[in-house]
Amino acid sequence: MTRESYSALKQKIEKEILRLQKQAQALQIKQRRPVINSIIRSMREYDISPQEINEAYTARTTNSSPRSGDVSVAAPKRPVAPKYRDPSSGATWTGRGKAPRWIAAAESEGRDRNDFLIKT
Repeated sequence: MTRESYSALKQKIEKEILRLQKQAQALQIKQRRPVINSIIRSMREYDISPQEINEAYTARTTNSSPRSGDVSVAAPKRPVAPKYRDPSSGATWTGRGKAPRWIAAAESEGRDRNDFLIKT
């Protein structure tokens, strides 16, 4: 492939991308119009002012605690304390997920998993 044909092909692709982006934007605008009209109709029907909408929207986005009926927000994951320790290597395991090789090997030798419990 020559440099000229690469450059021409790249320009053609970029032009097509731009055309598709404009088409997607026009489609989004077309899809949004009925929704906006429905919102305005409901606001008039229930005598809701734009200020009330703004206040409710601001309160909902700034208040981080979920209210009843809201979709619950997952709490940040905290590290889990290890439950088992390998005495020879010092490796630990929380007891969650697939058992590490050292536990699986010890169990295959007939040892009990409880032998590796960390005493608190």
